[in-house]
Amino acid sequence: MRLDGFSFDRLDRLIVDNPDSGEFLLHRDVFRDPEIFELEMKYIFERNWVYLAHESQLPKPNDYWHTYIGRTPVIVWRDGEGQVGAYINSCAHKGARVCHHQSGNARQLVCGYHGWTYDSAGRNILVKDEAAGAYAEPFARLDHSLPKVKCAMHRGFIFGSLSDDVPSLDEHLGDVRVLLDLIEDQGPDGVEMVPGMSQYVYHGNWKWQIENCVDGYHLTSAHPSFMNVVLRRKAGESQNKQVKSIDLSMAMKITGGSWNFPRGHAMIWAENPQAAERPLWFAREELEQRVGAERAGWMLRTRNLTVFPNVQFAENASLQCRIIRPLSVDRTEMTIFCVGPKGESGKARSVRLRQYEDFFNSSGMATPDDSIAYEDCQAGVTAPTTDWQQGYFRGGTVVQQGADSYAEALGVCPASHVVGPFGMQDETVFHGAYRSWKEMLRSGLQADGAVTE
Repeated sequence: MRLDGFSFDRLDRLIVDNPDSGEFLLHRDVFRDPEIFELEMKYIFERNWVYLAHESQLPKPNDYWHTYIGRTPVIVWRDGEGQVGAYINSCAHKGARVCHHQSGNARQLVCGYHGWTYDSAGRNILVKDEAAGAYAEPFARLDHSLPKVKCAMHRGFIFGSLSDDVPSLDEHLGDVRVLLDLIEDQGPDGVEMVPGMSQYVYHGNWKWQIENCVDGYHLTSAHPSFMNVVLRRKAGESQNKQVKSIDLSMAMKITGGSWNFPRGHAMIWAENPQAAERPLWFAREELEQRVGAERAGWMLRTRNLTVFPNVQFAENASLQCRIIRPLSVDRTEMTIFCVGPKGESGKARSVRLRQYEDFFNSSGMATPDDSIAYEDCQAGVTAPTTDWQQGYFRGGTVVQQGADSYAEALGVCPASHVVGPFGMQDETVFHGAYRSWKEMLRSGLQADGAVTE
Protein backbone atom coordinates (compact mmCIF):
# COMPACT_ATOMS: atom_id res chain seq x y z
CA MET A 1 0.00 0.00 0.00
CA ARG A 2 1.38 3.42 -1.00
CA LEU A 3 1.83 5.77 1.97
CA ASP A 4 3.67 8.65 0.30
CA GLY A 5 1.88 11.93 0.80
CA PHE A 6 0.16 11.14 4.10
CA SER A 7 0.02 14.63 5.57
CA PHE A 8 0.74 15.90 9.07
CA ASP A 9 -2.48 17.84 8.74
CA ARG A 10 -4.47 14.65 8.27
CA LEU A 11 -2.70 13.04 11.23
CA ASP A 12 -3.48 16.06 13.41
CA ARG A 13 -7.14 15.92 12.40
CA LEU A 14 -7.52 12.39 13.76
CA ILE A 15 -7.43 13.58 17.37
CA VAL A 16 -9.06 16.59 19.05
CA ASP A 17 -7.07 17.06 22.24
CA ASN A 18 -7.69 20.14 24.39
CA PRO A 19 -6.51 19.36 27.94
CA ASP A 20 -7.49 22.77 29.31
CA SER A 21 -11.16 22.22 28.49
CA GLY A 22 -11.20 18.44 28.93
CA GLU A 23 -12.13 17.89 25.28
CA PHE A 24 -10.79 14.69 23.70
CA LEU A 25 -12.25 13.17 20.53
CA LEU A 26 -10.90 10.40 18.33
CA HIS A 27 -11.75 10.08 14.65
CA ARG A 28 -13.16 6.69 13.69
CA ASP A 29 -10.65 6.37 10.86
CA VAL A 30 -8.20 5.39 13.60
CA PHE A 31 -10.04 2.05 13.79
CA ARG A 32 -11.24 1.57 10.20
CA ASP A 33 -8.72 2.99 7.72
CA PRO A 34 -6.35 0.36 6.21
CA GLU A 35 -3.82 3.07 5.36
CA ILE A 36 -3.57 4.06 9.01
CA PHE A 37 -3.14 0.40 9.94
CA GLU A 38 -0.16 0.20 7.56
CA LEU A 39 1.37 3.22 9.28
CA GLU A 40 0.87 1.57 12.67
CA MET A 41 2.62 -1.59 11.56
CA LYS A 42 5.53 0.33 10.11
CA TYR A 43 6.05 2.98 12.76
CA ILE A 44 4.66 1.54 16.00
CA PHE A 45 5.20 -2.22 15.83
CA GLU A 46 8.21 -2.37 13.52
CA ARG A 47 10.11 0.65 14.92
CA ASN A 48 9.46 0.23 18.60
CA TRP A 49 10.10 -2.14 21.47
CA VAL A 50 7.61 -5.03 21.34
CA TYR A 51 7.11 -7.69 24.00
CA LEU A 52 8.29 -11.12 22.81
CA ALA A 53 8.22 -13.66 25.63
CA HIS A 54 9.07 -14.41 29.24
CA GLU A 55 12.30 -16.22 29.98
CA SER A 56 10.36 -18.97 31.79
CA GLN A 57 9.16 -20.04 28.33
CA LEU A 58 12.74 -20.98 27.34
CA PRO A 59 14.36 -22.13 30.58
CA LYS A 60 17.08 -24.42 29.19
CA PRO A 61 19.92 -23.95 26.70
CA ASN A 62 18.67 -24.31 23.10
CA ASP A 63 15.00 -23.71 24.08
CA TYR A 64 13.08 -21.49 21.68
CA TRP A 65 9.75 -19.64 21.49
CA HIS A 66 8.12 -18.43 18.28
CA THR A 67 6.30 -15.09 18.12
CA TYR A 68 5.85 -11.98 15.94
CA ILE A 69 6.88 -8.36 15.79
CA GLY A 70 4.11 -6.83 13.75
CA ARG A 71 4.10 -8.84 10.53
CA THR A 72 7.55 -10.36 11.09
CA PRO A 73 7.94 -13.93 12.42
CA VAL A 74 10.54 -14.06 15.18
CA ILE A 75 12.35 -16.88 16.99
CA VAL A 76 13.40 -16.14 20.58
CA TRP A 77 16.19 -18.67 21.14
CA ARG A 78 18.43 -19.42 24.09
CA ASP A 79 21.82 -20.54 22.77
CA GLY A 80 24.02 -23.33 24.07
CA GLU A 81 25.70 -20.94 26.50
CA GLY A 82 22.37 -19.83 27.93
CA GLN A 83 22.22 -16.39 26.27
CA VAL A 84 18.85 -15.25 24.89
CA GLY A 85 18.72 -13.86 21.37
CA ALA A 86 16.01 -13.14 18.81
CA TYR A 87 16.08 -13.75 15.08
CA ILE A 88 13.80 -13.30 12.09
CA ASN A 89 12.34 -16.67 11.14
CA SER A 90 13.45 -16.51 7.52
CA CYS A 91 16.17 -18.51 5.80
CA ALA A 92 18.77 -16.32 4.11
CA HIS A 93 18.57 -18.46 0.97
CA LYS A 94 14.95 -18.22 -0.25
CA GLY A 95 13.22 -16.71 2.76
CA ALA A 96 11.46 -19.86 3.95
CA ARG A 97 10.59 -20.31 7.62
CA VAL A 98 13.05 -22.52 9.47
CA CYS A 99 10.97 -22.82 12.66
CA HIS A 100 7.51 -24.40 12.38
CA HIS A 101 6.61 -24.98 16.03
CA GLN A 102 5.46 -22.63 18.79
CA SER A 103 8.17 -23.84 21.15
CA GLY A 104 10.76 -26.54 21.55
CA ASN A 105 14.40 -27.34 22.16
CA ALA A 106 16.86 -27.56 19.28
CA ARG A 107 20.59 -27.05 18.89
CA GLN A 108 19.92 -26.31 15.25
CA LEU A 109 17.06 -25.66 12.85
CA VAL A 110 17.14 -26.81 9.24
CA CYS A 111 15.33 -25.12 6.39
CA GLY A 112 13.03 -27.71 4.86
CA TYR A 113 13.36 -26.25 1.38
CA HIS A 114 17.10 -26.42 0.63
CA GLY A 115 18.65 -27.68 3.86
CA TRP A 116 20.49 -24.59 5.08
CA THR A 117 21.13 -25.04 8.80
CA TYR A 118 21.29 -22.60 11.72
CA ASP A 119 22.52 -23.04 15.29
CA SER A 120 20.81 -21.70 18.41
CA ALA A 121 22.80 -18.46 18.17
CA GLY A 122 21.21 -17.85 14.74
CA ARG A 123 24.43 -18.56 12.85
CA ASN A 124 24.42 -20.36 9.56
CA ILE A 125 26.46 -23.53 10.07
CA LEU A 126 25.71 -25.27 6.78
CA VAL A 127 25.03 -24.27 3.20
CA LYS A 128 23.99 -27.58 1.71
CA ASP A 129 26.41 -28.83 -0.98
CA GLU A 130 28.34 -25.58 -0.85
CA ALA A 131 31.55 -27.11 -2.19
CA ALA A 132 29.76 -28.41 -5.28
CA GLY A 133 27.77 -25.27 -5.84
CA ALA A 134 30.19 -23.25 -7.99
CA TYR A 135 29.26 -20.09 -6.11
CA ALA A 136 30.61 -16.78 -7.39
CA GLU A 137 33.05 -15.00 -5.09
CA PRO A 138 30.60 -12.33 -3.82
CA PHE A 139 28.52 -15.08 -2.18
CA ALA A 140 31.27 -15.69 0.39
CA ARG A 141 31.07 -12.06 1.51
CA LEU A 142 27.40 -12.33 2.41
CA ASP A 143 26.15 -12.98 5.93
CA HIS A 144 24.15 -16.22 5.67
CA SER A 145 22.89 -16.14 9.28
CA LEU A 146 19.34 -15.48 10.45
CA PRO A 147 18.77 -11.71 10.67
CA LYS A 148 19.20 -10.58 14.26
CA VAL A 149 16.47 -8.77 16.14
CA LYS A 150 17.52 -6.19 18.71
CA CYS A 151 16.74 -7.87 22.03
CA ALA A 152 16.72 -6.79 25.68
CA MET A 153 15.23 -8.04 28.91
CA HIS A 154 13.82 -6.59 32.10
CA ARG A 155 13.51 -9.05 34.98
CA GLY A 156 12.64 -11.96 32.69
CA PHE A 157 10.37 -9.99 30.35
CA ILE A 158 11.95 -10.16 26.88
CA PHE A 159 11.43 -7.37 24.35
CA GLY A 160 12.61 -6.99 20.78
CA SER A 161 12.83 -4.35 18.08
CA LEU A 162 13.36 -4.54 14.34
CA SER A 163 15.01 -1.12 14.47
CA ASP A 164 18.25 -0.06 16.13
CA ASP A 165 16.94 3.49 16.24
CA VAL A 166 15.00 3.09 19.48
CA PRO A 167 15.67 4.31 23.01
CA SER A 168 17.07 1.80 25.46
CA LEU A 169 14.54 -0.64 26.89
CA ASP A 170 14.89 1.06 30.29
CA GLU A 171 13.99 4.39 28.68
CA HIS A 172 11.05 2.85 26.83
CA LEU A 173 9.62 1.24 29.97
CA GLY A 174 10.44 4.02 32.41
CA ASP A 175 8.55 3.63 35.68
CA VAL A 176 6.59 0.73 34.22
CA ARG A 177 9.61 -1.31 35.27
CA VAL A 178 8.38 -0.95 38.86
CA LEU A 179 4.97 -2.30 37.82
CA LEU A 180 6.57 -5.26 36.04
CA ASP A 181 8.59 -5.88 39.20
CA LEU A 182 5.30 -6.18 41.11
CA ILE A 183 4.63 -9.18 38.88
CA GLU A 184 8.09 -10.75 38.80
CA ASP A 185 8.62 -10.44 42.57
CA GLN A 186 5.48 -12.37 43.49
CA GLY A 187 7.63 -15.45 43.99
CA PRO A 188 11.08 -15.67 45.60
CA ASP A 189 12.31 -17.26 42.36
CA GLY A 190 10.20 -15.06 40.07
CA VAL A 191 7.13 -15.97 38.06
CA GLU A 192 6.41 -18.23 35.12
CA MET A 193 3.99 -18.43 32.26
CA VAL A 194 1.98 -21.42 33.39
CA PRO A 195 2.25 -24.14 30.69
CA GLY A 196 -0.56 -23.97 28.18
CA MET A 197 -2.11 -21.02 26.41
CA SER A 198 -5.22 -19.89 24.56
CA GLN A 199 -5.14 -18.23 21.17
CA TYR A 200 -8.07 -16.71 19.33
CA VAL A 201 -8.88 -14.07 16.73
CA TYR A 202 -11.51 -11.37 17.02
CA HIS A 203 -12.80 -9.38 14.04
CA GLY A 204 -11.87 -5.92 15.19
CA ASN A 205 -9.05 -3.40 15.46
CA TRP A 206 -6.17 -4.08 17.86
CA LYS A 207 -6.74 -0.84 19.77
CA TRP A 208 -10.09 -2.07 21.13
CA GLN A 209 -8.02 -4.43 23.25
CA ILE A 210 -5.59 -1.67 24.21
CA GLU A 211 -8.51 0.37 25.55
CA ASN A 212 -10.44 -2.46 27.16
CA CYS A 213 -7.69 -3.50 29.56
CA VAL A 214 -7.87 -0.13 31.32
CA ASP A 215 -11.61 0.42 30.82
CA GLY A 216 -13.57 0.14 34.06
CA TYR A 217 -16.73 1.56 32.54
CA HIS A 218 -17.72 -1.62 30.69
CA LEU A 219 -17.66 -4.03 33.63
CA THR A 220 -21.29 -3.98 34.73
CA SER A 221 -22.77 -3.68 31.24
CA ALA A 222 -20.52 -6.06 29.26
CA HIS A 223 -20.38 -8.86 31.86
CA PRO A 224 -23.93 -9.26 33.23
CA SER A 225 -23.87 -13.05 32.86
CA PHE A 226 -20.79 -13.24 35.09
CA MET A 227 -22.36 -10.90 37.65
CA ASN A 228 -25.46 -13.08 37.72
CA VAL A 229 -23.33 -16.16 38.31
CA VAL A 230 -21.59 -14.39 41.20
CA LEU A 231 -24.94 -13.54 42.78
CA ARG A 232 -26.14 -17.13 42.44
CA ARG A 233 -22.93 -18.46 43.96
CA LYS A 234 -23.29 -16.04 46.88
CA ALA A 235 -26.87 -17.24 47.36
CA GLY A 236 -25.65 -20.83 47.60
CA GLU A 237 -27.20 -21.94 44.32
CA SER A 238 -23.92 -23.28 42.91
CA GLN A 239 -22.15 -26.47 43.88
CA ASN A 240 -18.88 -25.10 42.46
CA LYS A 241 -16.57 -24.84 45.46
CA GLN A 242 -13.35 -24.53 43.45
CA VAL A 243 -13.80 -20.92 42.36
CA LYS A 244 -13.89 -17.75 44.45
CA SER A 245 -15.65 -15.30 42.17
CA ILE A 246 -14.79 -11.65 41.65
CA ASP A 247 -17.71 -9.56 42.85
CA LEU A 248 -17.77 -6.79 40.23
CA SER A 249 -20.55 -4.98 42.06
CA MET A 250 -18.11 -4.23 44.89
CA ALA A 251 -15.87 -2.35 42.45
CA MET A 252 -18.32 0.54 42.40
CA LYS A 253 -17.82 1.14 46.13
CA ILE A 254 -14.04 1.22 46.50
CA THR A 255 -11.17 3.61 45.84
CA GLY A 256 -9.29 3.29 42.60
CA GLY A 257 -7.31 5.24 40.07
CA SER A 258 -5.51 5.39 36.77
CA TRP A 259 -2.01 6.31 35.67
CA ASN A 260 -0.77 7.41 32.25
CA PHE A 261 2.93 6.97 31.50
CA PRO A 262 5.11 8.21 28.64
CA ARG A 263 5.29 6.09 25.47
CA GLY A 264 1.70 4.87 25.71
CA HIS A 265 1.81 2.74 28.86
CA ALA A 266 -1.10 2.90 31.31
CA MET A 267 -2.53 1.21 34.38
CA ILE A 268 -5.76 1.19 36.35
CA TRP A 269 -5.86 -0.02 39.93
CA ALA A 270 -8.35 -0.49 42.75
CA GLU A 271 -8.43 -1.50 46.37
CA ASN A 272 -9.30 -5.16 46.78
CA PRO A 273 -11.74 -6.12 49.53
CA GLN A 274 -11.45 -9.72 48.33
CA ALA A 275 -7.67 -9.99 48.68
CA ALA A 276 -8.02 -13.07 50.88
CA GLU A 277 -9.52 -14.93 47.90
CA ARG A 278 -6.42 -14.42 45.75
CA PRO A 279 -4.01 -17.31 45.22
CA LEU A 280 -1.20 -14.96 46.30
CA TRP A 281 -2.82 -14.66 49.73
CA PHE A 282 -1.45 -18.08 50.69
CA ALA A 283 2.09 -16.65 50.58
CA ARG A 284 1.37 -13.19 52.05
CA GLU A 285 3.57 -13.58 55.14
CA GLU A 286 6.62 -14.61 53.11
CA LEU A 287 5.79 -11.92 50.59
CA GLU A 288 5.62 -9.12 53.18
CA GLN A 289 8.90 -10.22 54.74
CA ARG A 290 10.63 -10.32 51.37
CA VAL A 291 9.30 -7.23 49.57
CA GLY A 292 7.76 -5.16 52.41
CA ALA A 293 4.16 -4.43 53.33
CA GLU A 294 3.72 -1.59 50.80
CA ARG A 295 4.72 -3.60 47.73
CA ALA A 296 2.96 -6.74 48.97
CA GLY A 297 -0.20 -4.69 49.36
CA TRP A 298 0.12 -3.50 45.76
CA MET A 299 0.48 -7.09 44.58
CA LEU A 300 -2.87 -7.88 46.20
CA ARG A 301 -4.65 -4.88 44.71
CA THR A 302 -6.54 -5.13 41.44
CA ARG A 303 -4.22 -3.92 38.66
CA ASN A 304 -4.57 -3.87 34.88
CA LEU A 305 -1.41 -2.81 33.08
CA THR A 306 -0.82 -2.09 29.39
CA VAL A 307 2.79 -2.01 28.18
CA PHE A 308 2.38 -0.31 24.82
CA PRO A 309 1.93 -1.52 22.19
CA ASN A 310 1.35 -5.24 22.59
CA VAL A 311 1.31 -6.77 26.08
CA GLN A 312 -1.07 -6.49 29.01
CA PHE A 313 -1.18 -7.93 32.52
CA ALA A 314 -4.55 -8.16 34.24
CA GLU A 315 -4.64 -9.09 37.91
CA ASN A 316 -7.95 -9.38 39.67
CA ALA A 317 -9.09 -12.99 40.17
CA SER A 318 -5.89 -14.51 38.85
CA LEU A 319 -2.98 -13.05 36.85
CA GLN A 320 -3.22 -13.03 33.07
CA CYS A 321 -0.78 -12.04 30.33
CA ARG A 322 -2.32 -10.96 27.00
CA ILE A 323 -0.24 -10.54 23.84
CA ILE A 324 -1.77 -8.52 21.01
CA ARG A 325 -0.93 -9.28 17.37
CA PRO A 326 -2.66 -7.07 14.79
CA LEU A 327 -3.46 -8.99 11.60
CA SER A 328 -5.34 -6.32 9.66
CA VAL A 329 -7.30 -3.19 10.35
CA ASP A 330 -10.24 -5.33 11.49
CA ARG A 331 -8.63 -8.59 12.68
CA THR A 332 -6.55 -9.17 15.81
CA GLU A 333 -4.95 -12.31 17.22
CA MET A 334 -4.77 -12.68 21.00
CA THR A 335 -2.51 -15.09 22.87
CA ILE A 336 -3.19 -15.39 26.58
CA PHE A 337 -1.41 -17.07 29.49
CA CYS A 338 -1.98 -17.63 33.16
CA VAL A 339 0.98 -16.28 35.17
CA GLY A 340 2.02 -17.47 38.62
CA PRO A 341 4.96 -17.61 41.03
CA LYS A 342 7.43 -20.38 40.36
CA GLY A 343 7.15 -23.13 42.95
CA GLU A 344 3.92 -21.88 44.55
CA SER A 345 1.99 -24.40 46.60
CA GLY A 346 -0.30 -26.87 44.92
CA LYS A 347 -3.28 -25.31 46.66
CA ALA A 348 -2.40 -21.81 45.46
CA ARG A 349 -1.79 -23.04 41.90
CA SER A 350 -5.12 -24.86 41.87
CA VAL A 351 -6.98 -21.72 42.98
CA ARG A 352 -5.04 -19.68 40.42
CA LEU A 353 -5.98 -21.95 37.53
CA ARG A 354 -9.63 -22.29 38.49
CA GLN A 355 -10.03 -18.52 38.86
CA TYR A 356 -8.19 -17.92 35.59
CA GLU A 357 -10.44 -20.36 33.75
CA ASP A 358 -13.54 -18.90 35.35
CA PHE A 359 -13.00 -15.29 34.26
CA PHE A 360 -10.08 -14.85 31.85
CA ASN A 361 -9.69 -17.89 29.63
CA SER A 362 -11.13 -17.88 26.11
CA SER A 363 -13.80 -20.23 27.46
CA GLY A 364 -14.29 -18.09 30.57
CA MET A 365 -17.01 -15.58 31.36
CA ALA A 366 -15.21 -12.34 30.47
CA THR A 367 -13.12 -12.89 27.35
CA PRO A 368 -16.03 -13.84 25.04
CA ASP A 369 -18.02 -10.81 26.25
CA ASP A 370 -15.12 -8.50 25.48
CA SER A 371 -14.46 -10.01 22.05
CA ILE A 372 -18.09 -9.57 21.06
CA ALA A 373 -17.94 -5.96 22.23
CA TYR A 374 -14.89 -5.32 20.02
CA GLU A 375 -16.64 -6.81 17.01
CA ASP A 376 -19.74 -4.73 17.71
CA CYS A 377 -17.55 -1.62 17.86
CA GLN A 378 -15.82 -2.51 14.60
CA ALA A 379 -19.14 -3.05 12.86
CA GLY A 380 -20.39 0.28 14.13
CA VAL A 381 -17.39 2.46 13.29
CA THR A 382 -17.47 1.38 9.66
CA ALA A 383 -20.57 3.57 9.22
CA PRO A 384 -19.32 6.37 6.90
CA THR A 385 -21.76 9.01 8.18
CA THR A 386 -20.30 9.29 11.73
CA ASP A 387 -16.75 10.42 12.36
CA TRP A 388 -16.09 10.91 16.07
CA GLN A 389 -15.78 8.68 19.12
CA GLN A 390 -17.06 10.26 22.35
CA GLY A 391 -15.59 7.66 24.71
CA TYR A 392 -12.76 9.70 26.24
CA PHE A 393 -14.41 12.24 28.56
CA ARG A 394 -15.00 10.52 31.91
CA GLY A 395 -12.61 11.86 34.54
CA GLY A 396 -11.89 15.02 32.56
CA THR A 397 -12.60 17.38 35.46
CA VAL A 398 -10.41 15.55 37.98
CA VAL A 399 -7.39 14.33 35.97
CA GLN A 400 -4.15 15.85 37.27
CA GLN A 401 -0.58 15.90 36.07
CA GLY A 402 2.16 13.94 37.80
CA ALA A 403 1.96 11.52 40.70
CA ASP A 404 -0.69 11.04 43.37
CA SER A 405 0.10 9.85 46.89
CA TYR A 406 -0.39 6.22 45.89
CA ALA A 407 2.16 6.50 43.08
CA GLU A 408 4.61 8.31 45.35
CA ALA A 409 4.38 5.55 47.95
CA LEU A 410 5.19 2.98 45.27
CA GLY A 411 7.99 5.10 43.80
CA VAL A 412 6.55 5.85 40.36
CA CYS A 413 5.77 9.15 38.66
CA PRO A 414 3.08 8.88 35.99
CA ALA A 415 2.52 11.67 33.48
CA SER A 416 -1.04 12.05 34.79
CA HIS A 417 -3.36 10.43 37.27
CA VAL A 418 -6.94 10.14 38.43
CA VAL A 419 -7.85 8.89 41.89
CA GLY A 420 -11.26 8.62 43.52
CA PRO A 421 -14.25 6.30 43.70
CA PHE A 422 -13.68 3.50 41.23
CA GLY A 423 -17.28 3.94 40.12
CA MET A 424 -16.21 7.12 38.32
CA GLN A 425 -14.59 4.78 35.78
CA ASP A 426 -12.07 7.19 34.29
CA GLU A 427 -11.53 7.43 30.52
CA THR A 428 -8.65 9.93 30.52
CA VAL A 429 -6.43 6.86 31.01
CA PHE A 430 -6.79 6.32 27.24
CA HIS A 431 -5.34 9.72 26.36
CA GLY A 432 -1.67 8.94 26.89
CA ALA A 433 -1.69 5.96 24.54
CA TYR A 434 -3.24 7.98 21.71
CA ARG A 435 -0.87 10.88 22.24
CA SER A 436 2.06 8.47 22.01
CA TRP A 437 0.41 6.72 19.05
CA LYS A 438 0.20 10.03 17.19
CA GLU A 439 3.78 11.01 18.04
CA MET A 440 5.16 7.65 16.89
CA LEU A 441 3.36 7.96 13.57
CA ARG A 442 4.48 11.58 13.16
CA SER A 443 8.14 10.90 13.93
CA GLY A 444 8.16 7.85 11.65
CA LEU A 445 6.63 9.73 8.73
CA GLN A 446 9.00 12.61 9.28
CA ALA A 447 12.05 10.34 9.38
CA ASP A 448 11.03 8.74 6.08
CA GLY A 449 10.13 12.03 4.44
CA ALA A 450 6.81 10.42 3.51
CA VAL A 451 4.58 13.36 4.44
CA THR A 452 3.27 16.54 2.96
CA GLU A 453 2.60 19.63 5.04
